[in-house]
Amino acid sequence: MELLIISLASLLAGLVDSIVGGGGLILVPALFATFPSAHPATLFGTNKSASVWGTAIATVQYSRRVQMRWAALMPATVAGFAGAFAGAWVVTVIDPGFLRKLLPLILLAVLVYTLARKDLGRTHAPRFAGSLEKWLAAAIGAVIGFYDGFFGPGTGSFLVFLFVRLLGYDFLNASASAKLVNTATNLAALILFAAKGHVWWHFMVAMALANVAGSLLGTRLALKHGAGFVRGVFIVVVSALILKTGYDAFLR
Repeated sequence: MELLIISLASLLAGLVDSIVGGGGLILVPALFATFPSAHPATLFGTNKSASVWGTAIATVQYSRRVQMRWAALMPATVAGFAGAFAGAWVVTVIDPGFLRKLLPLILLAVLVYTLARKDLGRTHAPRFAGSLEKWLAAAIGAVIGFYDGFFGPGTGSFLVFLFVRLLGYDFLNASASAKLVNTATNLAALILFAAKGHVWWHFMVAMALANVAGSLLGTRLALKHGAGFVRGVFIVVVSALILKTGYDAFLR
């Protein structure tokens, strides 16, 4: 019964995550509710063992239909991997609790800005090229990668927003780009968690298969309906993240 519950949660998480990020909003609470006495690091590691497959498959699917800007995204991916690994190490020596009350406020600012700018992310018009785009993309990867390793909630949504706002991508291209970087950050965190013995491998296969199935469905929906659809899902997911992180920070 436990395996069925977390597999269904993993499927839904893969669907949401493949469109705009935020799958952890579904899978992590499901793991904590199903295994309330487990060590949090083990549940986070088990989450990564499933989500890394969904984001990787989503990246492959997007790359077949979206013109990926590989020259900028490869430095961002490498920087994201390094940043996530560093963040995961830092969290072993520093308590990230101070971010709990700050996170819902940052997400609220992202939501308000997105709603106020009705045209944001509707057209794909990259602002930069060459080395400048590479450096900016790498900076995004490093900063959000570190955040993913250190704290985590909303990583995919932050990547999408920054690719849209700073680099001028539309929401569909930003989501595709975010999946590549997010795969690297998930992999870095998974390596660290696995090295410390915080992964339940016996749950991984079923959760990973479910996550991939959800990812394939979500990617198909995003590619079929385009940037406007991804923007709408982005608004819904960020709103849900605000409610969840706000509750955790101020009411729990």
